[in-house]
Amino acid sequence: MKGVGLHTGEPVTLTLRPAPIGHGYKFQRTDLEGEPTIDADAELVVSTERGTTLGKGDIRVNTTEHVLAALYALAVDNCLIQVSGPEMPIMDGSALPFVNAIESVGLEEQNAPRDWYVLKEPIWFETKERGTEMLGVPAPGGELRITVMVDYNSPVLGTQHASMYRADEFKTEIAPCRTFVFLRELEQLAKAGLIKGGDLNNAIVLEDREGTTKEQLKDLAKALGRDYQEVEIRRNGVLNTTDLKFFNEPARHKLLDILGDLALVGRPIKGHILAARPGHFGNTSFARRIKEIIREERKNSGVQFDLTTTVYDINAIEKILPHRFPFLLIDRIVAINKDTITGFKNVTLNEPFFTGHFPGNPVMPGVLQVEAMAQVGGIFALSQVPDPENYTTYFLKIDGVRFKRKVIPGDTLVFHLHLLSPIRRGIVHMKGIGYVNGQPAVEAEMMAQIARDKAPKEEPVKEKATA
Repeated sequence: MKGVGLHTGEPVTLTLRPAPIGHGYKFQRTDLEGEPTIDADAELVVSTERGTTLGKGDIRVNTTEHVLAALYALAVDNCLIQVSGPEMPIMDGSALPFVNAIESVGLEEQNAPRDWYVLKEPIWFETKERGTEMLGVPAPGGELRITVMVDYNSPVLGTQHASMYRADEFKTEIAPCRTFVFLRELEQLAKAGLIKGGDLNNAIVLEDREGTTKEQLKDLAKALGRDYQEVEIRRNGVLNTTDLKFFNEPARHKLLDILGDLALVGRPIKGHILAARPGHFGNTSFARRIKEIIREERKNSGVQFDLTTTVYDINAIEKILPHRFPFLLIDRIVAINKDTITGFKNVTLNEPFFTGHFPGNPVMPGVLQVEAMAQVGGIFALSQVPDPENYTTYFLKIDGVRFKRKVIPGDTLVFHLHLLSPIRRGIVHMKGIGYVNGQPAVEAEMMAQIARDKAPKEEPVKEKATA
């Protein structure tokens, strides 16, 4: 697609290229040395004035929302967006040209499931200074829904609403809707040397002031580099250079912008987004909030271990460790390799420490959790020598101990440890995390030394007989 940038007025070529699984949306500046790329990521938003601008280092891409809305609504997950300048082409001020271009070449299904993010709990965002309120809630059926309310306290615009309850409504109901601007804003932008690619045909221009003369309108057209002989303001406050496609076209375009800015979350969303007086700042801030929640959920989603395998059972563990009841705190080792080890302890009410810690409120002492973790690390260390029964491990240092939840009877405490540095001179340095139901319960860095504590057992002298 070829067009001009809204603010620079410079010719620009936009190319949408297929991309592999897991690529997501990336912008590539083909006009810069090395053709650098920048992810379509809410964390990289550097400006929301008159559009959404992404930046990383010296790379900038402006007015990203319309093309992203088209890709997002058409369920395109992976696309390399190449652009020969800093701005997307404004085209007719809507997303329809991008939709038509994508549909003209078609879509290819890839061999991977879509990575949906499903809203499970309400997500709220508000900017009091701008009057923006945004709420995300679970949606019946799991589809993406968006409802918008626009209120600018203007006698021309008034209060408008728009909604999209199915993605297939986008092409006909939302994509054709163009950006809008008040005449007073247009005059300021033109005087500031911006909107050089602006056109009274690619935006809805509204005038809510009284007394605007034809001479003022002609001056504006001249400032925009256009020659309009009969520029007038209609009764509904819209300049006669264009006709509204819908009575609530401004509100519908705000919905389009929300969709394009939500694409910066990086995952398709299932939920109902409700927005009052939205703008790019609020949209992208809301997208960042969703990303934060996704990170939190991933962090707390739980680590899964296969506890059905056996590397060392309790009998084998007793041959390696010198510990015995009531201080042998490991039941089984389920995995071990050159750098890591995984083992677990079934915590039952029969543990002797529960008698006093605490009566009526049994909680496994934190020091014993660390001891159990150390025993798993000891098994790892002693498994590196040919005769582990002749060695003992001794603590040298413990750092970074954290307790994140209680461990109580009925829990299975799974320890996963990995080496922080190679074993040298019997010194073992490991980081361990203990999990309950996949959630971290305890973590620590431990340093220990393995030392020989007795001579190897000698074979008994056997009797001899003459031949």
